[in-house]
Amino acid sequence: MGSEEPVHYKVAEAARLAGVSASTLRLWEAQGLVVPGRSETGHRQYSAEDVARLKRIAWYRTERGLNPAAIREALDAEEPAADTGASDGDAPQGVGRKLRSLRHAVGKTLEQVAGDIGIATSVLSTFERTSQGVTFRVLHDLAAYYETTVSKLSGEEENDNRSVVRAGEWKLWPETSPGVTVQVLADGRNMMDCHRFVLAPGASSDGAYKHEGEEFVHVLSGRIEMVLDGHEFHDLGAGDSLYFESCRRHAWRNRHDGETVLIWINTPPTF
Repeated sequence: MGSEEPVHYKVAEAARLAGVSASTLRLWEAQGLVVPGRSETGHRQYSAEDVARLKRIAWYRTERGLNPAAIREALDAEEPAADTGASDGDAPQGVGRKLRSLRHAVGKTLEQVAGDIGIATSVLSTFERTSQGVTFRVLHDLAAYYETTVSKLSGEEENDNRSVVRAGEWKLWPETSPGVTVQVLADGRNMMDCHRFVLAPGASSDGAYKHEGEEFVHVLSGRIEMVLDGHEFHDLGAGDSLYFESCRRHAWRNRHDGETVLIWINTPPTF
């Protein structure tokens, strides 16, 4: 037999299960205490985990008398740091949660941020909950929106500096978009972001992005198409390199029918 579909509750159903009103759920969402999913038509959907969270919120409010900020801190303290099912060898997880906290800090709603970035609210909601489902370009745009970098969101600067990183002992960026694996070749707060990209066939940035700094790309195997400023095309194969200013809009795609592996260095670490 196939696996059962996850249960989703509408606002009224979730409110009844949590013992509060539907308007209270909307207030809690506005306060950043809960981030429900969205259906394809944009309606709120609460998972079983959401309902459990709602019950905890209600308990903290009624039994402990906590305000929204204190409830949020209490809930964050309850949750494990890695909530995306990653193995112990993976990099620190929770990129979506970090972005959700940044959104709360600036007082923005899901709709406002999604509109500013140019993505569906449901996509942003899912990403904040699961750390998956956005493209490489969108991840960069979200980091830039909150005036941070993807490297910082990925926890790269939280690692101890290692002067030697052995083969196969790389820290990994959380894989937010399918087919793009980023391995960290140098830990800590460095002047350069040093990464090894492994791209599945067809993997791409899904659009162009730019930032401060300079970049160096060297192809170890496979083939990649790099596009600068929308009109300058570079077809790079194994052994080829490209150096460019990061302020130029750049996009890329694995044109190879197998994996493409790159060394990618950015300085200063502004991606």
